[in-house]
Amino acid sequence: MTEFAQRMTDILNNGALNLAMAIGYKNRIFDVLKDLNKPVTVSEIAAASGLNERYLGEWLGIMVTGKIIELSRTADGEDAYFLPSEHAAFLTRTSGSNNLGVYTQEIPLLTSCAMEAVNNGFQTGEGIPFSQYPDFQQFMGQLANAKHRQGLIADFLPSVDNGKLLARLTEGVRVCDLGCGEGVALNLMADAFPKSSFVGIDNHEDAIRVGRFEARDMGLSNVEYKNQNAAKIDENKGFYQQFDYITAFDAIHDQSHPLEALKGVYSMLAPGGLFSMIDIKAYSNHADNLDHPMGPFLYTVSMMHCMPVGLNDNGTGLGMMWGREQAEDMLKEAGFESIEVLEMEHDGFNLHYLCCVENR
Repeated sequence: MTEFAQRMTDILNNGALNLAMAIGYKNRIFDVLKDLNKPVTVSEIAAASGLNERYLGEWLGIMVTGKIIELSRTADGEDAYFLPSEHAAFLTRTSGSNNLGVYTQEIPLLTSCAMEAVNNGFQTGEGIPFSQYPDFQQFMGQLANAKHRQGLIADFLPSVDNGKLLARLTEGVRVCDLGCGEGVALNLMADAFPKSSFVGIDNHEDAIRVGRFEARDMGLSNVEYKNQNAAKIDENKGFYQQFDYITAFDAIHDQSHPLEALKGVYSMLAPGGLFSMIDIKAYSNHADNLDHPMGPFLYTVSMMHCMPVGLNDNGTGLGMMWGREQAEDMLKEAGFESIEVLEMEHDGFNLHYLCCVENR
């Protein structure tokens, strides 16, 4: 077999393996196997999981040939299956930031949501509406919400501006989260810093309605939500220089008009204000991403979702992999002069672009 023939064989096997692992993750089979923590038969797995034994048997065939689960024999000669702890550490819901198993769901979800539409887009150049992706958006929202709950207050905010932001938030400042979605990050901040005021901006009314309800249930009086197109913030004079701190968590690369959105952010900041743009860790040129450990995966997610969503409304279709160079250029064009690009220990997927408005 030639080297490329072997490469193709690996691609076909790994693509199939990703699909099967996504099904296993969704049905919590890895979690069950971790809890059992010993070689077990398919009948024992079925009893512990409540899942169908025949489907489990076929799935286990994929896992053992894919070297995810180890196969042995019981004293009675039955097949026994074991998930090694070093595998479980990356596949289960208790793995925290090491959990890579959750990401196996992305490509299957995107395929079911948008495969035909993306194929059509190659012919027409048209974008795909946000409404095409309900299941994927729900999944990504859950992923982002879990990340915020785990590290926003404990890890991220204390790192901003060498800890100085934390003191300002405690004393009381005006904060905006651009592309706030269902408002988990916003409500967490509002709850942690009651002397500060918080505004969430998003143009997805269903999402911000969830945020409003959650804020009410939490008894928060220092947070509000506004349905606003980020690209048209400059037209809303009520936002001008109204905020001391603005966040955008993985929100800019999905914008149809990202430059206009960033110009809006710049106009909203008061003198001395800070902007935290959290976005994907990559370079702008293909050649510079050849060694990116998840390059094919991230480009595929971008092709299937981020880019076509960004093409709507005659948009630029920026895509997830717009990269550091283009991000810095766009921030400068929006008006920012002070831009720091920071690595984050708690988030290896993204970079933190910390921008400051010093004078006006």
